[in-house]
Amino acid sequence: MSDKKIYIVGAGLSGLIAALELEKAGFEPVILEASDCVGGRMKTDEVDGFRLDHGFQVLNTAYPEAKRYLDFSALQLKNFDPGAIIFEGKDSYILTDPLRNPLKLVGMAVSRVGTFLDKVKVFTLTQELKKKSNEEIFDEPSLPTHEYLKNYGFSDAIISNFFTPFFRGIFLEKNLETSSRMFEFVFKMFSQGYAAVPAKGMGQIPEMIKNQLRKTEIQLNCPVSSVEGTHLVLSDGTQLVADRIIVAVQPDRVMKQLEGQFAPSRKVINLYFSAPKSFLGRPMIALLTGQRVINNLVFMDDVSKDYVPPGKSLLSVTVLDTDLGEKELIKTVQGELEAISGYKGELFKPLKTFVINHALPQVADLKFSIPFTECKVLDQVFLAGDYLLHGSINAAMTSGRIAAEAVIHSFRVRAY
Repeated sequence: MSDKKIYIVGAGLSGLIAALELEKAGFEPVILEASDCVGGRMKTDEVDGFRLDHGFQVLNTAYPEAKRYLDFSALQLKNFDPGAIIFEGKDSYILTDPLRNPLKLVGMAVSRVGTFLDKVKVFTLTQELKKKSNEEIFDEPSLPTHEYLKNYGFSDAIISNFFTPFFRGIFLEKNLETSSRMFEFVFKMFSQGYAAVPAKGMGQIPEMIKNQLRKTEIQLNCPVSSVEGTHLVLSDGTQLVADRIIVAVQPDRVMKQLEGQFAPSRKVINLYFSAPKSFLGRPMIALLTGQRVINNLVFMDDVSKDYVPPGKSLLSVTVLDTDLGEKELIKTVQGELEAISGYKGELFKPLKTFVINHALPQVADLKFSIPFTECKVLDQVFLAGDYLLHGSINAAMTSGRIAAEAVIHSFRVRAY
Protein backbone atom coordinates (compact mmCIF):
# COMPACT_ATOMS: atom_id res chain seq x y z
CA MET A 1 0.00 0.00 0.00
CA SER A 2 3.00 2.32 0.35
CA ASP A 3 2.82 3.12 -3.39
CA LYS A 4 -0.56 4.85 -2.97
CA LYS A 5 -0.44 8.62 -2.72
CA ILE A 6 -2.69 9.78 0.10
CA TYR A 7 -2.64 13.47 0.99
CA ILE A 8 -4.16 14.88 4.16
CA VAL A 9 -4.97 18.60 4.19
CA GLY A 10 -4.42 19.92 7.71
CA ALA A 11 -2.31 18.77 10.68
CA GLY A 12 -4.88 19.32 13.40
CA LEU A 13 -6.04 16.47 15.61
CA SER A 14 -8.25 15.01 12.87
CA GLY A 15 -5.48 14.98 10.28
CA LEU A 16 -2.91 13.51 12.67
CA ILE A 17 -5.23 10.71 13.81
CA ALA A 18 -6.14 9.93 10.20
CA ALA A 19 -2.42 9.61 9.37
CA LEU A 20 -1.82 7.38 12.37
CA GLU A 21 -4.62 5.00 11.37
CA LEU A 22 -3.47 4.96 7.74
CA GLU A 23 0.04 4.03 8.86
CA LYS A 24 -1.35 1.10 10.81
CA ALA A 25 -2.92 -0.16 7.56
CA GLY A 26 0.39 0.06 5.70
CA PHE A 27 0.04 3.46 3.98
CA GLU A 28 2.56 6.32 3.99
CA PRO A 29 0.44 9.47 3.86
CA VAL A 30 1.58 13.05 3.34
CA ILE A 31 0.14 15.85 5.50
CA LEU A 32 0.03 19.36 4.02
CA GLU A 33 -0.20 21.98 6.78
CA ALA A 34 -0.55 25.71 6.13
CA SER A 35 1.04 26.88 9.39
CA ASP A 36 4.48 26.29 10.87
CA CYS A 37 3.46 23.58 13.35
CA VAL A 38 0.96 20.80 13.94
CA GLY A 39 -2.09 21.12 16.16
CA GLY A 40 -4.61 23.24 14.29
CA ARG A 41 -6.66 25.01 16.95
CA MET A 42 -4.65 23.28 19.69
CA LYS A 43 -1.34 25.12 20.06
CA THR A 44 0.84 26.50 22.82
CA ASP A 45 3.13 29.53 22.40
CA GLU A 46 6.05 30.44 24.64
CA VAL A 47 6.25 34.14 25.52
CA ASP A 48 8.81 35.45 28.05
CA GLY A 49 8.95 32.03 29.73
CA PHE A 50 5.16 31.66 29.91
CA ARG A 51 3.27 28.90 28.07
CA LEU A 52 0.16 30.31 26.41
CA ASP A 53 -2.45 27.96 24.98
CA HIS A 54 -4.41 29.33 22.02
CA GLY A 55 -7.65 29.78 23.91
CA PHE A 56 -8.49 28.21 27.25
CA GLN A 57 -8.82 24.50 26.52
CA VAL A 58 -8.94 21.40 28.67
CA LEU A 59 -8.81 17.68 28.03
CA ASN A 60 -11.56 15.66 29.68
CA THR A 61 -10.00 12.45 30.96
CA ALA A 62 -13.24 10.52 30.31
CA TYR A 63 -13.10 11.07 26.53
CA PRO A 64 -12.98 7.58 24.97
CA GLU A 65 -10.85 8.65 21.98
CA ALA A 66 -8.35 10.39 24.25
CA LYS A 67 -7.92 7.13 26.16
CA ARG A 68 -7.36 5.33 22.85
CA TYR A 69 -4.62 7.60 21.48
CA LEU A 70 -2.97 9.43 24.37
CA ASP A 71 -0.65 8.38 27.18
CA PHE A 72 -1.98 10.43 30.08
CA SER A 73 1.02 9.59 32.25
CA ALA A 74 3.54 10.75 29.63
CA LEU A 75 1.57 13.99 29.20
CA GLN A 76 1.88 14.52 32.95
CA LEU A 77 -1.75 15.58 33.09
CA LYS A 78 -2.61 18.08 35.78
CA ASN A 79 -6.22 17.95 36.95
CA PHE A 80 -8.42 20.87 37.86
CA ASP A 81 -10.34 20.54 41.09
CA PRO A 82 -13.95 19.65 40.25
CA GLY A 83 -16.39 22.50 40.74
CA ALA A 84 -15.95 26.22 40.29
CA ILE A 85 -15.38 29.47 42.13
CA ILE A 86 -18.38 31.73 41.57
CA PHE A 87 -18.01 35.52 41.57
CA GLU A 88 -21.44 37.08 42.02
CA GLY A 89 -21.36 40.85 42.39
CA LYS A 90 -18.79 41.58 45.10
CA ASP A 91 -19.21 38.16 46.71
CA SER A 92 -17.54 34.87 45.88
CA TYR A 93 -18.11 31.30 46.93
CA ILE A 94 -16.93 27.82 45.96
CA LEU A 95 -19.23 25.33 44.30
CA THR A 96 -17.52 22.05 45.20
CA ASP A 97 -17.72 19.03 42.91
CA PRO A 98 -21.30 19.65 41.66
CA LEU A 99 -21.17 17.10 38.84
CA ARG A 100 -18.88 14.33 40.11
CA ASN A 101 -20.46 14.22 43.56
CA PRO A 102 -23.63 16.32 43.85
CA LEU A 103 -24.17 15.19 47.44
CA LYS A 104 -21.25 17.40 48.51
CA LEU A 105 -23.59 20.32 47.96
CA VAL A 106 -25.22 19.39 51.29
CA GLY A 107 -22.40 21.04 53.21
CA MET A 108 -22.62 24.25 51.22
CA ALA A 109 -24.80 27.31 51.38
CA VAL A 110 -26.90 25.77 48.63
CA SER A 111 -29.25 28.74 48.46
CA ARG A 112 -26.37 30.80 47.05
CA VAL A 113 -26.24 28.52 44.02
CA GLY A 114 -29.69 27.02 43.87
CA THR A 115 -32.18 25.11 45.97
CA PHE A 116 -32.04 21.80 47.79
CA LEU A 117 -34.22 20.40 45.02
CA ASP A 118 -31.55 21.51 42.50
CA LYS A 119 -29.03 19.35 44.39
CA VAL A 120 -31.36 16.36 44.10
CA LYS A 121 -31.91 16.98 40.40
CA VAL A 122 -28.17 17.26 39.68
CA PHE A 123 -27.70 13.89 41.40
CA THR A 124 -30.63 12.34 39.52
CA LEU A 125 -29.43 13.61 36.15
CA THR A 126 -25.91 12.35 36.82
CA GLN A 127 -27.23 8.86 37.55
CA GLU A 128 -29.51 8.88 34.51
CA LEU A 129 -26.70 9.82 32.13
CA LYS A 130 -24.32 7.22 33.53
CA LYS A 131 -26.82 4.58 32.37
CA LYS A 132 -26.91 5.96 28.82
CA SER A 133 -24.32 5.21 26.18
CA ASN A 134 -22.83 8.16 24.33
CA GLU A 135 -24.60 6.98 21.19
CA GLU A 136 -27.94 7.01 23.01
CA ILE A 137 -27.33 10.55 24.22
CA PHE A 138 -26.80 11.79 20.68
CA ASP A 139 -29.92 9.97 19.49
CA GLU A 140 -32.08 11.89 21.97
CA PRO A 141 -34.44 14.65 20.78
CA SER A 142 -32.62 17.97 20.58
CA LEU A 143 -33.63 21.05 22.57
CA PRO A 144 -31.76 24.27 23.31
CA THR A 145 -29.86 23.65 26.53
CA HIS A 146 -31.56 26.54 28.38
CA GLU A 147 -34.96 25.01 27.56
CA TYR A 148 -33.77 21.54 28.56
CA LEU A 149 -32.66 22.83 31.98
CA LYS A 150 -35.98 24.57 32.59
CA ASN A 151 -37.93 21.50 31.52
CA TYR A 152 -35.87 19.33 33.86
CA GLY A 153 -37.00 21.55 36.72
CA PHE A 154 -33.81 23.38 37.65
CA SER A 155 -34.33 26.72 39.37
CA ASP A 156 -33.48 30.06 37.81
CA ALA A 157 -30.82 30.48 40.50
CA ILE A 158 -28.73 27.45 39.59
CA ILE A 159 -29.22 28.10 35.87
CA SER A 160 -27.95 31.68 36.12
CA ASN A 161 -25.30 31.13 38.83
CA PHE A 162 -23.77 27.87 37.63
CA PHE A 163 -25.03 26.28 34.43
CA THR A 164 -24.99 29.45 32.32
CA PRO A 165 -21.45 30.73 33.08
CA PHE A 166 -20.02 27.21 33.16
CA PHE A 167 -21.49 25.91 29.92
CA ARG A 168 -21.30 29.11 27.91
CA GLY A 169 -17.54 28.89 28.44
CA ILE A 170 -17.68 25.42 26.85
CA PHE A 171 -20.23 26.16 24.12
CA LEU A 172 -18.79 29.65 23.41
CA GLU A 173 -22.22 31.23 23.20
CA LYS A 174 -24.04 33.26 25.82
CA ASN A 175 -27.63 32.03 25.73
CA LEU A 176 -27.17 28.25 25.93
CA GLU A 177 -28.82 27.70 22.56
CA THR A 178 -26.55 24.70 21.98
CA SER A 179 -28.27 21.33 21.67
CA SER A 180 -29.18 19.43 24.82
CA ARG A 181 -27.35 16.45 23.28
CA MET A 182 -24.08 18.31 23.71
CA PHE A 183 -25.07 19.38 27.22
CA GLU A 184 -25.79 15.79 28.26
CA PHE A 185 -22.55 14.52 26.74
CA VAL A 186 -20.41 17.18 28.44
CA PHE A 187 -22.31 16.78 31.72
CA LYS A 188 -21.68 13.03 31.64
CA MET A 189 -17.98 13.42 30.76
CA PHE A 190 -17.38 15.90 33.60
CA SER A 191 -19.22 13.66 36.06
CA GLN A 192 -16.97 10.72 35.13
CA GLY A 193 -13.63 12.34 34.37
CA TYR A 194 -11.54 15.38 35.20
CA ALA A 195 -10.74 18.54 33.31
CA ALA A 196 -6.98 18.47 32.82
CA VAL A 197 -4.10 20.02 30.92
CA PRO A 198 -0.70 18.54 30.04
CA ALA A 199 1.96 19.95 32.34
CA LYS A 200 3.62 21.86 29.48
CA GLY A 201 0.54 23.03 27.62
CA MET A 202 -2.23 21.73 25.37
CA GLY A 203 0.13 21.78 22.40
CA GLN A 204 1.70 18.63 23.86
CA ILE A 205 -1.35 16.63 22.75
CA PRO A 206 -0.88 16.99 18.97
CA GLU A 207 2.89 16.68 19.48
CA MET A 208 2.34 13.31 21.17
CA ILE A 209 0.27 12.08 18.21
CA LYS A 210 2.82 13.44 15.72
CA ASN A 211 5.59 11.58 17.54
CA GLN A 212 3.73 8.30 17.05
CA LEU A 213 3.94 8.73 13.26
CA ARG A 214 6.75 6.79 11.62
CA LYS A 215 5.99 6.80 7.88
CA THR A 216 4.05 10.03 7.45
CA GLU A 217 5.62 13.03 5.76
CA ILE A 218 4.50 16.35 7.23
CA GLN A 219 5.02 19.41 5.07
CA LEU A 220 4.65 22.60 7.12
CA ASN A 221 4.12 26.10 5.66
CA CYS A 222 2.41 24.37 2.76
CA PRO A 223 -1.08 25.90 2.31
CA VAL A 224 -3.51 24.22 -0.07
CA SER A 225 -5.59 26.69 -2.08
CA SER A 226 -7.98 24.17 -3.64
CA VAL A 227 -8.89 20.52 -3.98
CA GLU A 228 -10.17 19.65 -7.43
CA GLY A 229 -11.02 15.99 -7.79
CA THR A 230 -7.77 14.05 -7.36
CA HIS A 231 -5.68 17.23 -7.74
CA LEU A 232 -4.47 19.53 -4.99
CA VAL A 233 -3.40 23.04 -5.91
CA LEU A 234 -0.96 24.67 -3.51
CA SER A 235 -0.87 28.41 -2.90
CA ASP A 236 2.30 28.70 -5.00
CA GLY A 237 0.54 27.08 -7.95
CA THR A 238 2.09 23.63 -7.54
CA GLN A 239 -0.30 20.81 -8.47
CA LEU A 240 -0.23 17.41 -6.78
CA VAL A 241 -2.04 14.28 -7.93
CA ALA A 242 -3.41 11.90 -5.31
CA ASP A 243 -4.98 8.47 -5.16
CA ARG A 244 -6.99 9.65 -2.15
CA ILE A 245 -7.37 12.95 -0.29
CA ILE A 246 -8.56 13.56 3.26
CA VAL A 247 -9.61 17.17 3.85
CA ALA A 248 -9.02 17.67 7.58
CA VAL A 249 -9.89 21.37 7.57
CA GLN A 250 -13.33 22.86 7.09
CA PRO A 251 -13.78 21.87 3.43
CA ASP A 252 -15.34 25.08 2.12
CA ARG A 253 -11.91 26.69 2.54
CA VAL A 254 -10.45 24.49 -0.21
CA MET A 255 -13.50 23.21 -2.12
CA LYS A 256 -15.45 25.98 -3.82
CA GLN A 257 -18.44 23.72 -4.50
CA LEU A 258 -19.03 23.51 -0.73
CA GLU A 259 -19.04 27.25 -0.05
CA GLY A 260 -22.04 28.33 2.01
CA GLN A 261 -22.67 24.81 3.35
CA PHE A 262 -21.33 25.49 6.84
CA ALA A 263 -22.42 27.85 9.60
CA PRO A 264 -19.86 30.43 10.77
CA SER A 265 -17.59 29.14 13.51
CA ARG A 266 -17.92 30.47 17.03
CA LYS A 267 -15.40 33.05 18.15
CA VAL A 268 -13.63 33.49 21.47
CA ILE A 269 -11.13 35.98 22.85
CA ASN A 270 -8.46 34.75 25.24
CA LEU A 271 -6.36 37.26 27.18
CA TYR A 272 -3.26 36.38 29.18
CA PHE A 273 -1.84 38.44 32.03
CA SER A 274 1.18 37.98 34.24
CA ALA A 275 0.53 38.62 37.91
CA PRO A 276 2.50 38.58 41.17
CA LYS A 277 0.40 35.69 42.46
CA SER A 278 -2.94 33.94 42.05
CA PHE A 279 -5.88 35.41 43.93
CA LEU A 280 -7.74 32.08 43.58
CA GLY A 281 -5.10 29.92 45.25
CA ARG A 282 -6.40 26.60 43.95
CA PRO A 283 -6.61 24.75 40.59
CA MET A 284 -10.17 25.77 39.85
CA ILE A 285 -12.03 27.63 37.14
CA ALA A 286 -13.64 30.88 38.25
CA LEU A 287 -16.99 31.87 36.74
CA LEU A 288 -18.34 35.42 36.68
CA THR A 289 -22.10 35.86 36.76
CA GLY A 290 -24.08 38.84 35.54
CA GLN A 291 -23.34 41.27 32.72
CA ARG A 292 -19.57 41.27 32.79
CA VAL A 293 -17.08 41.14 29.97
CA ILE A 294 -15.17 38.26 31.57
CA ASN A 295 -16.92 34.90 31.36
CA ASN A 296 -14.36 32.74 33.15
CA LEU A 297 -10.76 32.84 34.31
CA VAL A 298 -8.11 30.55 35.71
CA PHE A 299 -4.57 30.89 36.98
CA MET A 300 -2.70 28.30 34.95
CA ASP A 301 0.13 28.03 37.50
CA ASP A 302 -2.43 26.88 40.08
CA VAL A 303 -2.81 23.84 37.80
CA SER A 304 0.73 23.40 36.47
CA LYS A 305 3.87 25.29 37.52
CA ASP A 306 5.41 24.46 34.13
CA TYR A 307 3.22 27.14 32.55
CA VAL A 308 5.20 29.95 34.23
CA PRO A 309 8.77 31.09 34.91
CA PRO A 310 9.87 31.03 38.56
CA GLY A 311 8.16 33.56 40.80
CA LYS A 312 5.43 34.44 38.29
CA SER A 313 1.73 33.74 37.95
CA LEU A 314 -0.25 33.36 34.70
CA LEU A 315 -3.89 34.41 34.40
CA SER A 316 -6.01 33.21 31.49
CA VAL A 317 -9.21 35.19 30.87
CA THR A 318 -11.97 34.17 28.45
CA VAL A 319 -14.23 36.71 26.78
CA LEU A 320 -17.03 35.44 24.55
CA ASP A 321 -18.14 38.52 22.69
CA THR A 322 -17.32 42.21 22.73
CA ASP A 323 -17.21 45.25 20.48
CA LEU A 324 -14.29 46.73 22.41
CA GLY A 325 -10.91 47.25 20.77
CA GLU A 326 -7.94 45.44 22.28
CA LYS A 327 -6.65 48.33 24.43
CA GLU A 328 -10.10 49.15 25.78
CA LEU A 329 -10.84 45.46 26.34
CA ILE A 330 -7.65 44.99 28.35
CA LYS A 331 -8.48 48.04 30.47
CA THR A 332 -12.04 46.80 31.06
CA VAL A 333 -10.82 43.33 32.02
CA GLN A 334 -8.26 44.82 34.41
CA GLY A 335 -11.08 46.83 36.01
CA GLU A 336 -13.19 43.72 36.50
CA LEU A 337 -10.21 41.84 37.91
CA GLU A 338 -9.61 44.67 40.39
CA ALA A 339 -13.28 44.57 41.44
CA ILE A 340 -13.31 40.85 42.22
CA SER A 341 -9.78 40.45 43.59
CA GLY A 342 -9.06 43.63 45.51
CA TYR A 343 -5.70 43.97 43.70
CA LYS A 344 -4.97 47.03 41.59
CA GLY A 345 -5.81 46.42 37.94
CA GLU A 346 -2.37 47.53 36.73
CA LEU A 347 -0.78 44.61 38.61
CA PHE A 348 -2.20 42.36 35.89
CA LYS A 349 0.29 42.87 33.06
CA PRO A 350 -1.01 41.95 29.58
CA LEU A 351 1.08 39.30 27.84
CA LYS A 352 -0.89 38.38 24.73
CA THR A 353 -4.43 38.44 23.36
CA PHE A 354 -5.68 35.67 21.09
CA VAL A 355 -8.71 36.44 18.93
CA ILE A 356 -9.77 33.01 17.73
CA ASN A 357 -12.36 33.38 14.99
CA HIS A 358 -12.71 29.65 14.33
CA ALA A 359 -12.75 28.37 17.90
CA LEU A 360 -15.69 25.97 17.67
CA PRO A 361 -17.85 24.72 14.80
CA GLN A 362 -21.60 25.27 14.85
CA VAL A 363 -23.27 21.96 14.06
CA ALA A 364 -27.03 21.79 13.53
CA ASP A 365 -27.47 18.02 13.95
CA LEU A 366 -25.00 16.90 16.58
CA LYS A 367 -23.84 13.28 16.43
CA PHE A 368 -21.48 11.09 18.43
CA SER A 369 -20.26 9.16 15.41
CA ILE A 370 -21.11 8.55 11.74
CA PRO A 371 -20.67 5.59 9.36
CA PHE A 372 -17.43 5.88 7.39
CA THR A 373 -19.52 6.03 4.20
CA GLU A 374 -20.65 9.52 5.25
CA CYS A 375 -17.07 10.83 5.14
CA LYS A 376 -16.88 10.56 1.37
CA VAL A 377 -17.67 13.73 -0.55
CA LEU A 378 -16.22 12.62 -3.91
CA ASP A 379 -14.96 9.24 -5.12
CA GLN A 380 -11.41 9.94 -3.98
CA VAL A 381 -12.02 12.75 -1.46
CA PHE A 382 -12.94 12.22 2.18
CA LEU A 383 -13.67 14.60 5.05
CA ALA A 384 -12.46 14.76 8.65
CA GLY A 385 -13.16 17.30 11.38
CA ASP A 386 -15.23 17.82 14.49
CA TYR A 387 -17.71 19.87 12.42
CA LEU A 388 -19.02 16.51 11.13
CA LEU A 389 -20.05 15.48 14.66
CA HIS A 390 -19.83 18.08 17.42
CA GLY A 391 -17.22 20.47 18.72
CA SER A 392 -14.85 18.56 20.99
CA ILE A 393 -11.41 16.96 21.17
CA ASN A 394 -13.14 13.60 21.22
CA ALA A 395 -15.07 14.37 18.03
CA ALA A 396 -11.96 15.62 16.22
CA MET A 397 -10.17 12.36 16.97
CA THR A 398 -13.22 10.26 16.09
CA SER A 399 -13.61 11.95 12.71
CA GLY A 400 -9.95 11.41 11.83
CA ARG A 401 -10.21 7.72 12.64
CA ILE A 402 -13.43 7.31 10.65
CA ALA A 403 -11.99 9.13 7.61
CA ALA A 404 -8.99 6.80 7.63
CA GLU A 405 -11.30 3.79 7.85
CA ALA A 406 -13.23 5.10 4.85
CA VAL A 407 -10.04 5.46 2.80
CA ILE A 408 -8.80 2.01 3.77
CA HIS A 409 -12.18 0.50 2.87
CA SER A 410 -12.21 2.27 -0.51
CA PHE A 411 -9.00 0.51 -1.56
CA ARG A 412 -10.27 -2.87 -0.38
CA VAL A 413 -13.51 -2.52 -2.31
CA ARG A 414 -11.71 -1.62 -5.53
CA ALA A 415 -9.19 -4.41 -5.06
CA TYR A 416 -12.03 -6.89 -4.70
